[in-house]
Amino acid sequence: MALTPTAAGVRYFLGLDAGQTFTKAVLFTEDGRQVARGAASIATASPRASWQERDMHEVWRAAAAAIRECIVSAGIVGAQIAGVGICGHNDGAYLVDGDGEPTRAAILATDSRAVVEAAELGEGSRGSAALVETGQVPAPYSPSSLLAWLERHEPETLDKSRWYLFCKDWLRLKLTGEIATDPSEASASFTNLHDQQWSDEALRIYGLEPQRRLLPPLVASSAVAGYVTREAAGETGLAQGTPVVAGAHDVDTAALGIGAIGVGSLSLVMGTFSINQVVWDSPVGDPRWQARTFLEPGRWLHMSTSPSSASNFEWAVQNWGGGMDYPEVIEGARILDPDAYRDAPHFLPYLYGAPLGYGAGGAQFTGLRGSHDRNDVFRAVLEGVVHQHRWHVDALRSAFEFSGAARLCGGGAKSEAWTQLMTDVLEIPIEVTDSTEAGARGAALLAAIGVGVYSGLEEAADAAVDVVRRHEPQHHWGSVLDERYARFLELMH
Repeated sequence: MALTPTAAGVRYFLGLDAGQTFTKAVLFTEDGRQVARGAASIATASPRASWQERDMHEVWRAAAAAIRECIVSAGIVGAQIAGVGICGHNDGAYLVDGDGEPTRAAILATDSRAVVEAAELGEGSRGSAALVETGQVPAPYSPSSLLAWLERHEPETLDKSRWYLFCKDWLRLKLTGEIATDPSEASASFTNLHDQQWSDEALRIYGLEPQRRLLPPLVASSAVAGYVTREAAGETGLAQGTPVVAGAHDVDTAALGIGAIGVGSLSLVMGTFSINQVVWDSPVGDPRWQARTFLEPGRWLHMSTSPSSASNFEWAVQNWGGGMDYPEVIEGARILDPDAYRDAPHFLPYLYGAPLGYGAGGAQFTGLRGSHDRNDVFRAVLEGVVHQHRWHVDALRSAFEFSGAARLCGGGAKSEAWTQLMTDVLEIPIEVTDSTEAGARGAALLAAIGVGVYSGLEEAADAAVDVVRRHEPQHHWGSVLDERYARFLELMH
């Protein structure tokens, strides 16, 4: 995406994207053109095996620093920003007391301390009832599992806590002083699948009725949920009184940022998580995906996900790349050459987790021999990530009819070769848009909707999103891809 120079009289919107490693503040014009970007990293602590935490005040300091950097690099003043939208990683736990102060370190969505609680809540008739009521079966990082874990292991933390927030809610609280969440994030555990509101029945199913008091008010994703306070203005460079919309889960705003918002729209994200999701006008429950509320009432985002995507490739390059950059590694791996897959090793991409019920043995190479070199290892990792995406997409296409090409974003979308391999393995056309910061752009568009620039999602996406690359499935593979995928499924099971 070409950067747009700042200009007098132009209205800008800020999208804040709070991931699990970096927080990015990105400035856009109202038609979605990127102007400037600021970013800050956040340290993750692992005080015990399987724990992933971070200091909540540091999360805010990183966000404030990213916003300041963005405004300075744009060469504007805060008063030129007409609205702020926020997105962030979902699941995990950001607990605060009645004064809005943290009661413990934030728990991330990559945390798996609650594996026992997730199994207890998701098994048998209780798990079936949860799927019917909420559209999903609990994972270790789900709010239901984490609240059960906290009841069992840190009841004093819950006694001190008043609100259970998500990452973007904590940042909005620091910006505006207001407590709220939005329906997309609320639907992680405790909303009714059909009316998309907090569900006392869900809490009853999980045995968590006493924790109803922790659930914050629901505010629509594009509705103004507060205004920048004087204190936050001083820390960020934003103007006091700037509207801040409720925001949403980052996968929802990414779908908006790449224009995958219509019924049947399939979007894929290649990042830490393998995100594979389709928008539908009615909810469909299945343990292979999560049926969650989308950005507007009456739409649902069906997400088949696992922490098994491009981060596996990053790990491989860091360990064996020898200083090569990602394009060099991908070129050497010859991932589009059918002959390169003869007697080639396989890889299960479970370094950071796997789909529920799979991957107990972690990531693994199979068929690796002394005749193979690091290019074979890299190819196996790149292919394994794509195969895991196919597993998720196949689950979704068993119940949904996709509309048009899939839209792809995330780090993997930067590689034309890796995108083409994804296209060939999925046998679905794939489009890549002009958005290099899809989540932040979607968040900024929500802010533009919130202050009245656009009437809704479709108008915003039509104005902001352009397709820059389209990949069609190639048919020179013969039986290679299907045979390799069949073997992947055998290893997965």
